[in-house]
Amino acid sequence: MRRGLAGLALMAVALAGLAGTPALAETKHRPPAKPTHTAKAAKPAATKAVKKASQHKAKPAHAVRKSLGKPLPDGTVRLDPVAWGAVASPSLGPAQVIGGYASGCLAGGMALAPEGAGYQVIRLSRVRNYGHPSLVAFLQDFGRRVERQGLGTALVGDMAQPRGGPLRYGHASHQSGLDADVWLRLDLPAMNRGARESLSEIKYVDYGAMTVTPSWSDRQAALIRTAATDPRVARIFVNPAIKRELCTTAGTDRDWLRKVRPWHGHDGHMHIRLSCPAGSPACEEQAALPDGDGCGEELASWLDRAVPAREVPPSKARPPSPAMPAACAAVLRGAGTAVAQAGPANGGFHP
Repeated sequence: MRRGLAGLALMAVALAGLAGTPALAETKHRPPAKPTHTAKAAKPAATKAVKKASQHKAKPAHAVRKSLGKPLPDGTVRLDPVAWGAVASPSLGPAQVIGGYASGCLAGGMALAPEGAGYQVIRLSRVRNYGHPSLVAFLQDFGRRVERQGLGTALVGDMAQPRGGPLRYGHASHQSGLDADVWLRLDLPAMNRGARESLSEIKYVDYGAMTVTPSWSDRQAALIRTAATDPRVARIFVNPAIKRELCTTAGTDRDWLRKVRPWHGHDGHMHIRLSCPAGSPACEEQAALPDGDGCGEELASWLDRAVPAREVPPSKARPPSPAMPAACAAVLRGAGTAVAQAGPANGGFHP
């Protein structure tokens, strides 16, 4: 009990200091360039800024080693990135998003139920079905909207770990409890948890033509639009070819397209990112979205260089090690709630 109270006190002090300082810059990574033998055209300045702000895939190993040698900004710490994945439960106390999407943590997190109206969580053994209560509420509302439209069952992939922080493999973001991957395939019925451990994405992009494949349908477009029209959503990352298809078929109602951002990979799922919730003064927003629907020059520049995501086996992956707000140390080391993990089951539904 004393350790738990001490941890909460430490976190409160750190949060109080952090709330009065300027927001720390998010970790940014350069996108991998597509190999070419021709001269590279100059990119619009706005495109560069958007790409830097929206990058969220894991750093290569050499970039991680280089960043470790740099002095830490004031008010930040560097914590063992592997330790976050070893914590099995959320921290005690009120829900707080601390830091940025790619350099933050989550206090008082909540697990999304493995099954619900219009959705089911996949790969529960990863223990990445946690988020800020605002993310959990959004996904539950999203599932109900998907169900009402008769689109099928949404497959919810990685969210965050119980206390957020760096993931050992697969992402550089998903650290603050405000990110969630939702697969685009809608052809699967309700399944038991064991069956949901070994699913494969359907890839909807033909990289040779940079168009969507024949498997794409209006249901995938409706799924993305359903998420993008929710006011809690700040951005949705999809493949540039998918963005182009949405631009072509959207019609006159185009306001929601502004939130749909092109990025490498993301050819079988969309990455949904929420804005900072109320009551989290230490949460760091991304830069404001540019004006317009994003269907012009910015998208064209992505279509010229988009590449599939580079899959790194978990055994060879190196987790990112960003400079994190000092308050995250108390979140990582503090007392936690006692929760039962929702692991794979041999059969049947287990709500």
